[in-house]
Amino acid sequence: MFGAVVGEQCLCLRKLAGGDRAAEVGYGEFLANSRVTVSRLIESWSDLTRTAAAGRHVLAIQDTSEIHFSTRPKHRRGLGEVGKGNAHGVLAHAMVAVDAEDGACLGLVTGEVYNREQRVKTPHVKRAPKDKESKRWSETAEAAKPILAQARMVTVVADRESDIYHYWASAPAPNFHLLARMMHDRATADGAMVYAATADWAFVATREVEISATPDRAARKATLSLRFGEVTIRRPDGPGMKHLPKTTTLRLVEALERDPPAGVEPVHWRLLTTHVVDDVATAWLIVDWYRMRWIIEQLFRLMKSDGLRLEESQLETADGLMKLTAIAAKAACVVLQLVQARDGGAQPASIAFSQTEIATLDALNGKIEGKTAKQKNPHRRQSLSWASWIIARMGGWDGYPSSRPPGPITMRNGWEKFNAIAIGWALRDVCIL
Repeated sequence: MFGAVVGEQCLCLRKLAGGDRAAEVGYGEFLANSRVTVSRLIESWSDLTRTAAAGRHVLAIQDTSEIHFSTRPKHRRGLGEVGKGNAHGVLAHAMVAVDAEDGACLGLVTGEVYNREQRVKTPHVKRAPKDKESKRWSETAEAAKPILAQARMVTVVADRESDIYHYWASAPAPNFHLLARMMHDRATADGAMVYAATADWAFVATREVEISATPDRAARKATLSLRFGEVTIRRPDGPGMKHLPKTTTLRLVEALERDPPAGVEPVHWRLLTTHVVDDVATAWLIVDWYRMRWIIEQLFRLMKSDGLRLEESQLETADGLMKLTAIAAKAACVVLQLVQARDGGAQPASIAFSQTEIATLDALNGKIEGKTAKQKNPHRRQSLSWASWIIARMGGWDGYPSSRPPGPITMRNGWEKFNAIAIGWALRDVCIL
């Protein structure tokens, strides 16, 4: 089913089955099977990621996406509220592993897919961290530690919603760092507030950077001014907080666009991290690592409107939709890896393909390559770029360097053909009596 999802780039069971009623029923029964759980599907996310992370500095980027499904007042499909309560669906919290040096996607790590079955009546401020939905930031970081144990270093990257004292005070470990954007002003150990205490810091460097596009913002270049230093934040009052240290020392890296174009909201990032930041070069590294956070947004777009169209699914139950969301996340990650690899790189094919699949690719490469040098696979054998070239050729790309690079649709078409061949290849030595 996973291969069909990647190949068809959709999550409509009828289309996945290709008109085969038995297959369609089988997919439905798989998702309805109580022994097929969301947690087990999420465990499978990291099957190849564990090995791919070995020896690297990994950026473990985590975020949450709302998956909206169409419902009616009398037919909510068991789905809870998302957003501000004006829509229904599930939430997908995912962590993706990225190589800190080149931004290559190494695969999914862990996460959670959940459904808000009912509203919580206890006010947020009166709940302990363990009783808040925001605990997913800390729990996902903890779950990632054994999965990424072979990495040389891990930096967990997240946006403003993860700026929680409990997270800063409990998640870090040796060679396991945090990096997140500040959500709000914080009290310091001496009773001041962070914004006021750092307002007089001098800007020490300036650099032009690429700002990635978002649904609300076009991609553009921005000239950022940089300053950095150390801050010690104070533990807030509240339930379930007294076991945490009274203060936590972090480093603040601030990047500000001081002269934005007319009518454009300036870029202003206050980034907190557990890394030691004692020079300009390291401070810019922190900024660059945070900028790679857009990769997980790209993953979510591939799950939804830009790829698998998850939100169009007509499955009748929330349980089935959550399982489908977990499958969609892994499928979208494979497509992302293939698109990333199309321009070259040194990542091995094993970060996205099993050894049986790599053997299939090896056999196919000789049949797909043309006779001229321009029609040969230009990438190192058994690299991810080599595999991406084969999949793209199977999807209809002509392979010429002068042609437009293959996109997600081409990769989808190629994967569909490859998946069918790979299944047959895996059965080649099976003896049927």
